[in-house]
Amino acid sequence: MVVRIRAVCVHPADVAATTGEIPRGPVPPPFSPGWDIAGEVASVGPGTADFELGDRVVGMIPWYLTRGNPGGYAEFVAADVDWLVRLPDELDFVSAATVPLNAQTAHQGLALVSLAMLPAGSSILVTGASGGVGGFATQLAVQDGYRVVAQASHGDEQWVRGLGVHEVIARSVDLATVGPVGAVFDAVPVGEAAAAAVQDRGIVVATRPTPAIVPARGVRQELQLIRHDRDLLADLVGRVAAGQLRTRVAVTMPLTEAADAHRRVLAGGLHGKLVLTVG
Repeated sequence: MVVRIRAVCVHPADVAATTGEIPRGPVPPPFSPGWDIAGEVASVGPGTADFELGDRVVGMIPWYLTRGNPGGYAEFVAADVDWLVRLPDELDFVSAATVPLNAQTAHQGLALVSLAMLPAGSSILVTGASGGVGGFATQLAVQDGYRVVAQASHGDEQWVRGLGVHEVIARSVDLATVGPVGAVFDAVPVGEAAAAAVQDRGIVVATRPTPAIVPARGVRQELQLIRHDRDLLADLVGRVAAGQLRTRVAVTMPLTEAADAHRRVLAGGLHGKLVLTVG
């Protein structure tokens, strides 16, 4: 199936791909960055019953498998049907493109936290709560009944507070002075510093590989890397469209300015995601 791209989210992983700083080593060019896409069905193959021409769709290219062939930085992408779900009319292309990788990673990471069998109402610390993954993790944790302590970047405190958290702390806070909490969702990640906030026999879930935590106090360390789940994606997109989950777009730029977009992401300071638009 071919998708006409209308929006593609720029992730730190995209920048890392262009600098060779990704798991499994550098990807030899040519390749195209881009995980999360939103657009319209431009062509369907024989036997495709899920979509019709013109359908609005959003999805995630499993870049960890495709290694950029294909990637989302394009006007058209040949996509597997299983990568995509229907895009509700209530959600625009740009906002939709911020959902797949971030929301699925957050949901799957919290599933690891739930395996720790924490008592109802337990406290959980989310680092990077003002970011893409951290923002979704914060909201989902609140909705799951956790008492959420959220670490926000400077200037993002009000937005994070609006996600329903119980406490907002600055990024400069020494995490050893926080808690102890039952679990840490380390979306930055900060690594060993996160473990300082967790209680004995608690759990730290990180979204990128970090050095091993000293195995004192029985603290578990888990790594959450994205696994595409079409049913989960459809549910999360629907919740964003219904206003049950919030997302943020800091700025949009045309696809032709992708190099400048990467430089802006590297410079930091964005309050929300950067999305490339096409057409």
